[in-house]
Amino acid sequence: MATMATTAVQTSSVGVPLRITLQRVERRRKLRAFGLVLPLLLFIVIAFVMPIGRMMFDAVHDDTLLVLMPKTTAALSVWDGKDLPDESAYAALAGDLKEAWSQKTAGRIGERMNYELSGVASEVKSSARKASMLSAGPYKAAMIDISSIWGQREVWSLLKRGRSAYTAFYLLRSADFQYGPESQIVASPPENAIFRDIFLRTLGISIGVTAATLLLGFPLAYLLATLPARTSNLLMMAILTSFFTSVLVRTTAWVVLLQDHGLINETLMALHILSQPAELIFNRFGTVLAMTHIQLPFTLLPIYSVMKSISPSHVRAARSLGAGPFYAFWKVYFPQTLPGIAAGCLLTFILCLGYYITPALVGGPGDMMVSNFVATYTNEQLNWGMASALGAILLTATLLLYFVFNKLVGLDQIRMG
Repeated sequence: MATMATTAVQTSSVGVPLRITLQRVERRRKLRAFGLVLPLLLFIVIAFVMPIGRMMFDAVHDDTLLVLMPKTTAALSVWDGKDLPDESAYAALAGDLKEAWSQKTAGRIGERMNYELSGVASEVKSSARKASMLSAGPYKAAMIDISSIWGQREVWSLLKRGRSAYTAFYLLRSADFQYGPESQIVASPPENAIFRDIFLRTLGISIGVTAATLLLGFPLAYLLATLPARTSNLLMMAILTSFFTSVLVRTTAWVVLLQDHGLINETLMALHILSQPAELIFNRFGTVLAMTHIQLPFTLLPIYSVMKSISPSHVRAARSLGAGPFYAFWKVYFPQTLPGIAAGCLLTFILCLGYYITPALVGGPGDMMVSNFVATYTNEQLNWGMASALGAILLTATLLLYFVFNKLVGLDQIRMG
């Protein structure tokens, strides 16, 4: 009887095996938890994942020529690219331009071609209007007579690349490369090669602001961590009040302070330190200063949270063993703050990469960052391909930086373990 009792399957009060009952309870608990986080998950997918995915897609997708010039792109499938296409390709071109003129899409074709070949937009629209009057061939001589661009091999190479709905042009252009006359990848002309400098400028400003916030934030975080709780809490409240003020308001305040007749210049001139207003705004100094003020709490708070968890007895033990104040701080206290320093600097650096409002209001023409050009392509030029390519490169760089950071932190944890 004892053996049978030990081998019997445990059952619940309704006769169902207890294991199955526990599995059902656990399943219901997981479903309930999933239901609670489902609204947030949907919000993240709709508001973040889908727009970012669309941006990455638009960086390599452009079917304008494929859709609006189907006859021409189909006729160019057999073109070897060495000489000008034959009569059939020109006939297809004339047919597509006639259709574009009647459908009022010639402007879109010219705009797309103008991205790669500057100055052809007006020629394409003019060609579409004149081609609508052609009644019969031969079309090759007629189209070249209408506009000389149809006698240029690089124009036809561009149209042949339009056979594919996917293009690397925007990503190449964002790295100061472009397609040559034979669809080979070449460096952009010096007058158009601006994006490498823009990315380097964005990187330099972000590093400068990160270093400035670290130099200011570390001593302040140490002060907050070592002061009595009452005083520390009052100072922390003063720091946190900046989070309740929008970035636009804080940036505008710096415009008021730094302008030629602002508070800072007027004070310095009243004290006879300066004889004329200093150039504090619309330059790199004003940009870094305003961004440092805005980003300081983001660097300070992670460092403070780590410092708060460090026991003061560590430094006292080092001092009791004969270490001097600086040596005890540098060898015992400072290494324990490195996780907070890394987290705060990484957060500030990533946020600085995407700054838009502050450089636009406080910086000069030489201080515009990648985000300013993304806004220009989106709002003014309506070039979604270039805006998406610049955003995709910036996002990729950010993700790579985060990946490297995680790897380094993982190695440090392994060594500490």
